[in-house]
Amino acid sequence: MQIHYFQSPIGILRLATEGDYLVEIRFSGKNEENTAGHPVLDRAAEQLSEYFVGARTEFDLPLKPEGSDFQKKVWDSLLTIRYGSTLTYMDLAKKLGDKNVIRAAGRANGQNPIPIIIPCHRVVGSNGHLTGYSGGIERKRWLLQHEGALLL
Repeated sequence: MQIHYFQSPIGILRLATEGDYLVEIRFSGKNEENTAGHPVLDRAAEQLSEYFVGARTEFDLPLKPEGSDFQKKVWDSLLTIRYGSTLTYMDLAKKLGDKNVIRAAGRANGQNPIPIIIPCHRVVGSNGHLTGYSGGIERKRWLLQHEGALLL
């Protein structure tokens, strides 16, 4: 596993690869020394930099999140939520083909190992309120405001 620590406007992000795939982004409280350069990590850092300055609205990276088949189905669905848009948890469940999987879809959304790039922050409560986010509600609010999806 190769690791890169990336300083972003919402804190330090720990990026990790397995082979030729980005497998993880975690919010980190520390900025440790980066391992030697890795093409996927370099591209991820470059694309995240572009995203945070408003020059990128889509990511083009090889992703390989670890999870169950259902989780991967949820995460694939999250990738279809356009920049600047949001979706409710109920909409996500319906998009998956069954409104009864709303809780399971919400759980899978919260277990997304590659936040920001797999945009779990774009899923909101049915009343439009911000609900859980692995990086905390303030980071979710910042990301949605940055994308123009949240005006308050």
